[in-house]
Amino acid sequence: MRTLVPFGARDPKTRLDAVLDADERRAFAEAMLEDVLGVLTDHDPVVLANAPVDVDAPVTVDERPLTEAVNAELAIESPTAVVMADLPLLDSDAVAELFAPDADLVVAPGLGGGTNALVVRDPEFRVDYHGVSVRDHRQSARASDTSLATVDSFRLAMDIDEPSDLVEVLLHADGAAADWLRAHGGRATTADGRVQFNREDPG
Repeated sequence: MRTLVPFGARDPKTRLDAVLDADERRAFAEAMLEDVLGVLTDHDPVVLANAPVDVDAPVTVDERPLTEAVNAELAIESPTAVVMADLPLLDSDAVAELFAPDADLVVAPGLGGGTNALVVRDPEFRVDYHGVSVRDHRQSARASDTSLATVDSFRLAMDIDEPSDLVEVLLHADGAAADWLRAHGGRATTADGRVQFNREDPG
């Protein structure tokens, strides 16, 4: 089964601009992508990017919005998995959990109502990443009598969008993204009893 890895190659991770400049955001996003591709090696990963990107995997460039780009690919081939590129905590055990259920649709929710990964075995199913997508995907499956399974996994749920998310990379990841953050001054510090992300001068 091939696995699509959507990647926003054009101006990625804009919500991190409070702590990373544009070049740093690009480099960090590519490090997360490298981590995800490394874990998915045995699952035929294909990067679905909105602009060219240089990675050690096949790349399909589609400038359309995420929903339209993924649905175009689902119309070509089923079954297909979809795993987001900003999951640097992903490991082989989490991937095994994703592929284990024998259901027409397997959903791995993200924090905050998103959908971080899917396995789509129903050739008629289409995604919708607008709004509360995990709820919408479940409702769509139930409405069409598509068998549904949900994977409850911290490592699949933890996507990196906000500066506060970066501390999770430092605490729980050990790949290229965590190495990049540490090399560029990223530190997990405590204040008022909570762990926070801060940057120090790496020099």
